[in-house]
Formats: sequence, C-alpha cells, structure tokens
Amino acid sequence: MRVVIAEDAVLLREGLVGLLERFGHTVVASVGDAPGLLAAVAEHRPEAVVTDVRMPPGFTDEGLRAALELRGRHPDLAVLVLSQYVEQTYAAELLDSAAGAGVGYLLKDRIGDVREFVDALDRVAAGGTVVDPEVVRQLLRRRRDPLDRLTPREQEVLGLIAEGRTNASIAKELFVTEAAVAKHIANIFAKLDLPPAADGHRRVLAVLAYLRQG
Repeated sequence: MRVVIAEDAVLLREGLVGLLERFGHTVVASVGDAPGLLAAVAEHRPEAVVTDVRMPPGFTDEGLRAALELRGRHPDLAVLVLSQYVEQTYAAELLDSAAGAGVGYLLKDRIGDVREFVDALDRVAAGGTVVDPEVVRQLLRRRRDPLDRLTPREQEVLGLIAEGRTNASIAKELFVTEAAVAKHIANIFAKLDLPPAADGHRRVLAVLAYLRQG
C-alpha cells in the first residue's frame, strides 16, 4: 500500500516511516505540515494517509482540516488520524465523510502495540472504520442523556464496537461469553434507537450515524 505520512515531530515521523515499511507498505512521502500533505497527495496519489491533527503553522487543527479537504477531493482515499487530541468539530465531520468508510481516528497514547496500529491502518485502507473509544466518548458527551441510559459495561462494549471489534474479540477482551456480548449490543442499540446491523463495519457506521444526530 502506498502511504503519505504527515507529522511535524521528526522522530515520530521517521519512526512511522520505518514501521510501515517494515510491514511491507511503501511510504511515498513524509511531510511536516498541512500544505505539504496536500501537495504530497496531489503528486503521489497514495491509497492512504496517516496524519496528525495539530501541525504548523498554527498547531491547532491544520492536519484534520487538510484531511477533510482531501476526503472531499478524493472520497476513496483512506485517512487515519493519529493524534494526542480529540478535535470534536472536525472529527465528527471527518467521520461523516464518504459515509464513514475508509476513515479512522486513533489517539497516540492509547495504541497498545505496533501491530494494533498497522492492523487499524489496514482496516481503514480496506474501507473499514476505526475509532478510538475515547473519541467516541468525547463526541457522545454532546448527547449526554442518551449515553446515561447505558450501563458502564454497555459503554465499554460501545467503545469496542467503535474500534471495529467482532463479538468474539469483545468477548475475549472482557472475559465474557459471546452470548453476553450479543445481549449487551442488543441493549445498546435499543437504548440508542439504532437499527441492528450484521457486520462489524455497519455496526461502526451505526454508532457514527448516532453521533451525527447530535
């Protein structure tokens, strides 16, 4: 897969280049600011972009706004945001772009291992949706009352659904049976007035659809 990386921290940027190339991907460009990201995508036409949110010159939301612009120009471009922050307004817009397909938002401090990150990028590049549970929690704060309907366990399951996890994976993570997970998911969808969905990708899109209502 051909990838463009946008990250202003040089050591992290070079680390990402080495990591992705070790797993067989080709980094066609690595840049340190939003204008460089736009130019690199125009020049190289990659399959995927990995970008930070806050980059020069303003260190606010330049990377995320550039990602939104790219999704508008190239709806099939996979975009994985890798950041220390949740920028709520533009995060919701990014997750809404192209019906939520081929997009991800992960928090740097919450990535447990390199395989987890690479797997997330692969899922996004394949048209999937990967969202850090903390991103979901912060976006759900806009809809505080409905979230309060969920038990702590249901909120935990909701976060894992947002990561694109299967019932089996959720059961393993929480040390419960798959039947228990299925029951939790049914309760979540009922409490949030979401339609049932058979596959993981549609389940994530159902969560995103709920967020977009706020």
